[in-house]
Amino acid sequence: MVDKVIPLADHRYASAVPLIPANLAAPTGTLNDTLARPLRDLRISVTDRCNFRCGYCMPKAVFTPQYEFLPHSSLLTFEEITRLARLFVAHGVHKIRLTGGEPLLRKGIDQLVRQLSELRTPEGQAVDLTLTTNASLLVKKAQLLRDAGLQRITVSLDALDDAVFRRMNDADFPVADVLEGIEAAERAGLGPIKVNMVVKRGTNDHEILPMAAHFRHTKVTLRFIEYMDVGATNGWRMDEVLPSADVIARINDAYPLERLDSNERGETARRWRYRDGSGEIGVISSVTQAFCRDCNRARLSTEGKLFLCLFATHGHDLRALLRGGATDLEIASAIGLVWQRRGDRYSDLRATGGETALDGAAPRRVEMHYIGG
Repeated sequence: MVDKVIPLADHRYASAVPLIPANLAAPTGTLNDTLARPLRDLRISVTDRCNFRCGYCMPKAVFTPQYEFLPHSSLLTFEEITRLARLFVAHGVHKIRLTGGEPLLRKGIDQLVRQLSELRTPEGQAVDLTLTTNASLLVKKAQLLRDAGLQRITVSLDALDDAVFRRMNDADFPVADVLEGIEAAERAGLGPIKVNMVVKRGTNDHEILPMAAHFRHTKVTLRFIEYMDVGATNGWRMDEVLPSADVIARINDAYPLERLDSNERGETARRWRYRDGSGEIGVISSVTQAFCRDCNRARLSTEGKLFLCLFATHGHDLRALLRGGATDLEIASAIGLVWQRRGDRYSDLRATGGETALDGAAPRRVEMHYIGG
């Protein structure tokens, strides 16, 4: 007798196949949820694998060499990703970010970039196509990605001190190689480049000023992210959160700042610039200054589950519709219905002590490496 192997792919997080409404409706380019938030931003995870083991995302104690990542057969193909992305764009998405895991680990990622770069909004404009990476493979792939149509890139970098950075990535990866990757992206014309630093009090907050000093007088925008309680494996504690207000105060003492207006509704980072004209920084404060009221982002996991919040506990299985023979109109109508029923606002609820109300229960929240940041 041969034992039947049941893959983990469909059982890690609760999900259901979205309902296809009886009255199908073609996308109009405008889709609002229950809080009047439009769908504008789609983040697509192309792999759940990463070659770093950052404690706030994929701690080594959990993601061991024996950890079972998703089997390749569970992943959406590039054609499936592009098909779904086209439907989201028809609903009003104008920005697509490729994430992971580490997206550059996905074989042939430039082919997906090329397909997505051909998408057009209902107004005929090219989609804003960007990618977030740890830059470990960027030297080799920056020009390839640019040639395929990638426009911008965001690099994760949590310290300039090599010893601190190696401890944080927990893969003994040198900071010099990340900086070389950023330079390669600049040479390739991927820009403007953003660098994200996750700040943990007592771990790397002493690196705030060195990071600010390093990226001043460059074209790189440095952004400081509050350590977030994403997933259930990172051991998050509130006392390790350094509020963004403290980050701004520290930098302002050394390099005076002034506040900038947001570029658009739904922008996660609050923008500041140096008064001497030497550059711009941003802070992302989902813990202390929730921005749920303007959140316009949807997230698609590497196996085709749609999540409506970074802190969600369940997804909507679009892959089942894709592989079940649903038409584009049926899938688009299902997506529309899911978004129109959306009321997620986890960070707002956390601030008032009501975070367990998200999704109506408190099961395991989705991990960051599974749907991207």
